[in-house]
Amino acid sequence: MDDLHGLPAAPLTVAAGQAACARLDVAANVATAAALVRRAADQGADLLVLPELFLTGYELPGIVADPATCTLSPVDPRLDPLATACAETRSAVVAGAPTRDPETGELHISAVVLGRDGRFAAQYDKQHVTPNERAAGFGAGARGCTVDLDGWRLGLGICWDSGYPEHARAAALGGCHAYVVGAMFSRGSGERQRATVFPARAMDNTSYVLLANHSGPSGPYHGCGGSAVWNPDGTLLADAGTAEPGLATARLQPDVLARARAEDPVLVDPSLTAPARPRSGADL
Repeated sequence: MDDLHGLPAAPLTVAAGQAACARLDVAANVATAAALVRRAADQGADLLVLPELFLTGYELPGIVADPATCTLSPVDPRLDPLATACAETRSAVVAGAPTRDPETGELHISAVVLGRDGRFAAQYDKQHVTPNERAAGFGAGARGCTVDLDGWRLGLGICWDSGYPEHARAAALGGCHAYVVGAMFSRGSGERQRATVFPARAMDNTSYVLLANHSGPSGPYHGCGGSAVWNPDGTLLADAGTAEPGLATARLQPDVLARARAEDPVLVDPSLTAPARPRSGADL
């Protein structure tokens, strides 16, 4: 079990981004992502998080029909403009993209992480795929993923993962200070999920929570926007609203986290609950 009492030494500025996607056009979406990295860096962000499947759009049939073109790998040269933006601004990015297991060929809905130097740092594969995603041909990831940026431990999630309280709890019990999610929440029911689930995950785990959500049409859905950051007590810290493109930029504070966790009985004594599930990790 990781040391749950360790806190970051300094604040971290994060941004949740949203923008329209071009259908299955990786180059165009990478360019949009790179522009958002630069815009977020101008606002002081150390990290930008982007929505689920942002680099292709939420286009499941198209991805499955042509995985050789639509999936990305850690060494994919199409990521170069995004890597350059990270290296030049000294900021990291978490970008939603489809991937394919090089050994089994299984498709995954993933979050690809590039560090401040622009180099590939980590990949998280969505663990809770929806029935529609499974039927389309996407498999579930085998483990959680934590990345470390300037002493802040960030647990990654993708959309439906957030609907399972134990997913965010495993991140907190694994020592994470924030739960970071890229998603496709649509107008209507998605708006209600966004407004209900994310404050609860923050308050339940006394963790900062960040949501990057689609803000326009993609596949069969129309994203409701509302990319946001919540405080460890569940209160809203920053909200991009319906801005297109938009950023929700917030400064995560160690003292705020410390105060929220001082009276959390589970995080003070992890033996009160089940152990965290295994998580891979990477330093940014």
